[in-house]
Amino acid sequence: MKKMKIKKETLKRAGIIAGGAAVAAAIVLLLLFGTKRCSHPTERGLLSEEEEMSAPNLMYGIEYENYDVITEKVGSGQTLSHILDGLGVGPATVDRIDRESRSVFDMRGMRAGQPYTAFMEHDSLGRRLRHFVYEKNPTDYIVVSLAGDSVTVRQESKEVKLVRRKETAKIDKTNNSLWNATIAAGMPASIPCEMEDIFGWSVDFFGLQEGDEFTVIFDERWIDTVRVGTGMVWGAEFRHNGKLYRAIPFRQDGRVAYWDENGNSLRRQFLKAPLKYTRISSRFSPSRLHPIYKVRRPHLGVDYAAPAGTEVVAIADGVVTEKRWDSKGGGNILKIKHANNYISGYLHLKGYARGITVGKRVSQGEPIAYVGSTGASTGPHLDFRIWKNGTAIDPLKIPSDPVEPISPANREAFEYFKTNIIAELEGEVPDDEKIVSLDYTPVQQHRIEDLAGSDE
Repeated sequence: MKKMKIKKETLKRAGIIAGGAAVAAAIVLLLLFGTKRCSHPTERGLLSEEEEMSAPNLMYGIEYENYDVITEKVGSGQTLSHILDGLGVGPATVDRIDRESRSVFDMRGMRAGQPYTAFMEHDSLGRRLRHFVYEKNPTDYIVVSLAGDSVTVRQESKEVKLVRRKETAKIDKTNNSLWNATIAAGMPASIPCEMEDIFGWSVDFFGLQEGDEFTVIFDERWIDTVRVGTGMVWGAEFRHNGKLYRAIPFRQDGRVAYWDENGNSLRRQFLKAPLKYTRISSRFSPSRLHPIYKVRRPHLGVDYAAPAGTEVVAIADGVVTEKRWDSKGGGNILKIKHANNYISGYLHLKGYARGITVGKRVSQGEPIAYVGSTGASTGPHLDFRIWKNGTAIDPLKIPSDPVEPISPANREAFEYFKTNIIAELEGEVPDDEKIVSLDYTPVQQHRIEDLAGSDE
């Protein structure tokens, strides 16, 4: 059989497994640079040289050295039929593949730009397709195998490795926003969103000051040498305006949330703001010079300057009471009624999120609308307002009580997680003492007791 030269990026994307996952890197080096294959442990011990040389080289679980391998990307407008026709597959077989695959993955959902790999076999009948692999996403792929008139379809997943990181970012004159400071510290772009979600009720992200800083412990998800996202945030602390805020993950009533050191939920009745990555362009005022009408009159809200189309979310659970055009200058508006006689208002909207209607119940953080410039507006922004018992109040000064604290029944478990996570935030701890699961058994309490005893 002809051996194909396979591109390095193809091997990386496939997440090569040779024998065991632990020797993937060694096999890649062998294929690319012709280095001598290293022995590796198995359940029986070390492989002999003869056994070692017979270990298969796999791509997507297929011994690729037996085939000619073709790797491409789905083109714009291409369908499975177009691709397979170019690989010499007849219409009857394409139809069987289409029918067999629907219970696993509907091939009509193939997207342009996604990679696919064809494994071509040579026999007495010529060159024909034996396996076809389509990558749904960086992790999951579909394998179609042909053997005579038989068609089998299965979904597989590449091995994802979790890499734990602890990083610190500081606010300074150059990096004066959460986003800039995070990226400057070399963290993934998803971390600013995580920090806002965790500390959104405690930290004023519109008022960050030079000297503020945060530390976060999180997992990164890797396939071979490609980062495919982030995982769990195992703990964080934020120093803001001279005050330290800490976040401890814990599962209570089946839901994972973040709590402070005293066991109070970091979640509050109201979010600090209904949108992200903006600046305040106008504050609550009893007398403001209107930018269009050029007269002084009350401005009973806070204006957040943001690009048109920026997502707006509900600041608390509630029910939509108004969704209409305001002819007095508000443009497209939305109002939501919350507990304790609070109402939130959102003005100058470009449009509304799908499914938002009067009477709909919405959850805190749920997308409800998009920033626009409708009505009496000089540019894209959100005019955000709050009423308590019918009276307008400053949204930046709205009181917000925490939701339920850690229950007495969960206090022992919470103390265990808190002790270990704070220790890791403050310094280096051995891997076997790091929290890697939110499952808890009373035996783990001994660690806390041992630590307390060692301080005496």
